[in-house]
Amino acid sequence: MAFITEKHLEGSKYVYQLAPTVKKFTLKDTTFIQTKIGNFEFKRLLEEVPNSNEGFLLKIIVNPYLSGFKLSVTDKSGLRNVDIFKNASEMIQNKFYFQMDALVDRGVFTKSEI
Repeated sequence: MAFITEKHLEGSKYVYQLAPTVKKFTLKDTTFIQTKIGNFEFKRLLEEVPNSNEGFLLKIIVNPYLSGFKLSVTDKSGLRNVDIFKNASEMIQNKFYFQMDALVDRGVFTKSEI
């Protein structure tokens, strides 16, 4: 999957774009980890029951130039994409929106309604 400038997850109410004002230190402050090749990676398990270790994996990768990103929600193993707006509970969807809203508030992403 190539780096993109905006992403809409199927079934979501919003389109997310990388904020033009995003900074590397902001990514690090919001728990993105810098990989060996320079990308910034964010992983969160979206669980219905906290600490159950059962849920879907939200994975975001931002390239080192801060010009593109990848966003996906997969099964726990990270191998298959999952449509959480069709195949998951409302709580999982709310947790996804909560995580993304936190990143919007910190200036990592901007969002626009469809």
